[in-house]
Parts: sequence; C-alpha cells; structure tokens
Amino acid sequence: MLENIRNFCIIAHIDHGKSTLADRLLEFTDTVSERDRKEQVLDNMELEREKGITIKSHAIQMIYKPENVEYKLNLIDTPGHVDFSYEVSRSIAACEGALLVVDATQGIQAQTISNLYQAIDHDLEIIPILNKMDMPSAMPDEVKEQIIDLLGCDEGDIIEASAKTGYGVDKILDAILERVPAPKGDVDAPLQALVFDSVFNQYRGIVGYFRIFNGTIKQGDFVKLMNTGKEYDADEIGVLRLGYEPTKTLHAGDVGYIISGVKVAKEVQVGDTITHVEKPCDIAISGFKEAVPMVFAGIYPVDADDYEDLRESLEKLQLNDASLMFEPESSAALGFGFRCGFLGLLHMEIVQERLDREFDMDVITTVPNVSYKVYTKKEELIEVHNPSGLPEITKIDYIEEPYIKANVITKSDYLGSIMNLAIEKRGVLKNQVFLSTDRVEVTFEMPLAEIVFDFYDKLKSISKGYASFDYHECGYHQADLVRLDILLNGEQVDALSTLIHRDNSYKFGRRMCEKLKELIPRQQFEIAIQAAIGAKIIARETVRAYRKDVTSKCYGGDITRKRKLLEKQKKGKKRMRQVGNIEVPQSAFLAVLKLD
Repeated sequence: MLENIRNFCIIAHIDHGKSTLADRLLEFTDTVSERDRKEQVLDNMELEREKGITIKSHAIQMIYKPENVEYKLNLIDTPGHVDFSYEVSRSIAACEGALLVVDATQGIQAQTISNLYQAIDHDLEIIPILNKMDMPSAMPDEVKEQIIDLLGCDEGDIIEASAKTGYGVDKILDAILERVPAPKGDVDAPLQALVFDSVFNQYRGIVGYFRIFNGTIKQGDFVKLMNTGKEYDADEIGVLRLGYEPTKTLHAGDVGYIISGVKVAKEVQVGDTITHVEKPCDIAISGFKEAVPMVFAGIYPVDADDYEDLRESLEKLQLNDASLMFEPESSAALGFGFRCGFLGLLHMEIVQERLDREFDMDVITTVPNVSYKVYTKKEELIEVHNPSGLPEITKIDYIEEPYIKANVITKSDYLGSIMNLAIEKRGVLKNQVFLSTDRVEVTFEMPLAEIVFDFYDKLKSISKGYASFDYHECGYHQADLVRLDILLNGEQVDALSTLIHRDNSYKFGRRMCEKLKELIPRQQFEIAIQAAIGAKIIARETVRAYRKDVTSKCYGGDITRKRKLLEKQKKGKKRMRQVGNIEVPQSAFLAVLKLD
C-alpha cells in the first residue's frame, strides 16, 4: 500500500536537536523497547556519542497506528556536517519530506540553509519545527519570523516542540502523515532502487541501504549496480528496524537493506542504482557521483615497523568509510606511509581519532593541503596533492587552486572582524543579506587552502562562538603559488614543505623558522634552519651549539694558546656537523599546524 508509506528525513544545523528528536519519534511509535532506550539511539559509534555529532547517516522504519490504520514511516537520518554533504544529498533524494529543525535559542544557522536548499531542489515537502521550546532562553517569536522569511510559510505551519521533553512530538507525527506525500512508483515496472548508504559488517560484508522507486525485489533475485556494473545475488533483503529484519519481498516506495556477500567497499557506492540483470530499467537514477576528496595529508606510523599494520587499519576503516582514499608514499624525513584524501578537516580529524581508538595506531600526520592543477609549458596538466610532487619552477606555466563559496551567518556586531578575517585569507565578498535586524548572512569566494589551517577556529573566537559556517566547491582559479621548503643544515625536510601564495610566503617562512628554533633540541654543533623558495633563502634562524669552555684551564699566559684550543674545538664541531644527524621531533610537525 503506497499511500500508507511516508519517507522523510530530518535536516538541521549541528546541535539543534536532530538525534534527540529521532529518539522521541522512535519512543512515541514504540520502535525502541524500554530496555534498548538510551540517548542518541541512532548514533552507534562511540565517537559520535562523545562529540555529539552524526558522522554516518542512519535509517530506521517506524510503525505508527493512529485510529488503527497502520502507517510505515521511514526515517532516513542525515549527518549535519558540511564534510558529509554528499551523503546528505543522497539521503534527501530518497525522501518525499523533510523536518526542518531549528533551535529556538539560536535561530537559523548556515548549515540549516545549505541542507534546506538541497531539500527544496529535490521538491521535498518541508515541515518547520521550532525545537528547544522548554529552554528559558528560547526566542520563539524572533525565530518564527526568520523561518517565515526563509520558507515563505504561514506561522500556523510551524510546530513548536521540545525533543528533550517530548512536547509536540504527536503533532509532528500527525504533520508527517498529513503533509508529506506518499511515494509514487509502479510496482510492476523494472526494478529501480537508489543506494543512499552502505555499511560494513565484519561477518557478512557490505550492507547496502536502498529506497525503491519502481518495481519489486525478492530474496534471491540476481541484481546489478548500474554505475559499477557489478552483479550479485540478493542473499538477504529486509527492512531496517533497530536491527535488520529480513523479509521475502520489497516493493516501490519501500526502504530496506540488501546483503550479497560483497567484501569491497568501492563496489557498493552511495548514489548507485540497483536493478535486475534480466529485466533492467532503462536509465539509472540521476545524481550519482564518486566522493571527491578535498583535503590531502600524509599519515605515517611513528614506528616504521608498524607500516603493514597501518595499511590493514586503513583498509578496514575504508570498508566503513568509502570516502576515505589512500595510496602509499614515502618521505625522506618520515619513512614509509600513506597519502590520504579526506572530504574536509572534520573528516580528517575523525579518521585520525578512529585509527587511534579502534586500531590503536600511533601516527604522525603531515600538514594538510589541497589538490592543485599545474599546467606545464609543454601544455601538460599535472594534479599535485603533495608539495614534493611539484615540477621544477622553470617547467611550470601556471598553477590553479580550488576555490570555495563560503556562507557565514553571524550577529551583525561581529561583521567587521569577520570580513577582515576573510579578506586576510584572500576572500572576495560576493553578497551580504540581513536575515533580521541583528543577524546577517555573508557570502565569500575564497581559496580552499586558506580554510584548511585555522579559519574555522579563528571564526569561532572572533564571533564568540555565534558565527556558523558552511562551504561548497566552486571550481579552480589561477594563483601565484610557490613551494616553500625548510632546510636544516642545507638538507631539505620534505614533510615540512608547503605550497603557499607568494604574498604570504615570507611571513609564513619566518614564523616556521622561529617555531622550529624553539622546538629542535640543541646539539653539539650549530644547526641552520632556513626557509627557501627554489634556490632563494627567505628566512634563517640558528640553533646554537652546546659549548664546553676549553680555555678554562689556561691561567693568564699567551693568547695564542687559547686561540689554538678554540681552533681545535671549531674543527671538531665542523667534523661533527658533517656526520651529525638532526632529529626533528614530532611536536615540530604538529606545531606547523598551529602557527597563529
């Protein structure tokens, strides 16, 4: 019965109460038993519970029976963070409606708007919900005005609720039944199902989550994925409750899972289309794209003997997180390791954290950087993910770097400081809209490389935590970039090389040298720390040598005796410098990230 199915998602900014509202809906529909109840039921990763964010999207089916009519409600949960925006877009494509949750104490934030626009692009029915109404600091009237300005809805359409106490949850469920349209689809047409998520099960392989748009799938059917062309038997299909619940058949409009013994994460990709091998559908569901990494960094084991363990750990992690890319690389300073591609900085932080917790791996991460397009004078195009991969300056015609469109929503008091920060980061102001008398949305275009380091931290401190930030890629632009190398006694340390805009290179090089002077321990010989662009040295600091007072035994007497002893010491220092090995402590690599 298609008319008794409702597929919906919840969209909100981080920490606006999305996971808590999902908990209340599950309790209200008795999907979760008393015994299984806990906070953030759908966030099953320890890291998610600790950070209070959804990293992996989840789906669950609820049965709701008002007046003894059974409705199937499929909640397709979405992660809220910008780094996982592709997963959000696929989850939204699998729904007909969306609950727009806005925090009554904070109002509309940047990611609320960006996810809302995605939902509107897919023609979803939006149900606005004003959450946290139980809080003393709630501002219902002001926030309602913001929602009405944004959506153009009536005040009566906005549902007041408190996910913490359960107030208003019954109204939300009724609104889902009344306002969200039932799925359309032809049960007898060829099978056409969208994969919106996949997870790895240690014993059963990849579990694909899908939503059927047309047709029917039965257990044991021979199916294929249209974009990768791989064919499988549907060993088990079923619906997603708190666990997996196997069924024999699923029809158009249903949301379910498929297990077919696949062991390679890349074969079941988010956004792909499942169809039958014998009677395939004509066209795949549009919108499929492979996850493109935005930020790159090298990950190296602290102990060189752990290289193979690190490879295994990354492979296992990739099964649960298909957007993680990695390939082997080696560095003169750090030995053998991997070049990893991440969707963004939060994604990078989470991968590091999971390597530490789940696999007990001690790793060093190099300076994160983005991918550049280098055009040579022979008109070749080289993609560079690592500064050491840059061709010689004489062979380069020009370099292009990725740009982003950044949306910042802030209180108008902090507008001046935020504009200064964006301009300092080579940003160009594109638009400025006042959402209310004291809230403003500012749009910038700026290089992705400039936000990789500390942009987000600085934004939060300037705005006392009020500003919210969201971005998406908007192509490549030509830039005057140079490779800044760090030399220790004339030897280049490749792990500290960075690609940087020429205007910032002198200042950055000087700060790097000063920082390294503090961190590199003194030796028996002098160490020269230099920052260089090509053959040109732009900054220098010196770590002084430890020195023994060799003249202390000379009481008075001729100066030539003292000079002879000092000359002898000088020769020894020189010889030691030739054979001496400079150890760069791990703190030096990490400190480069924290340069203010």
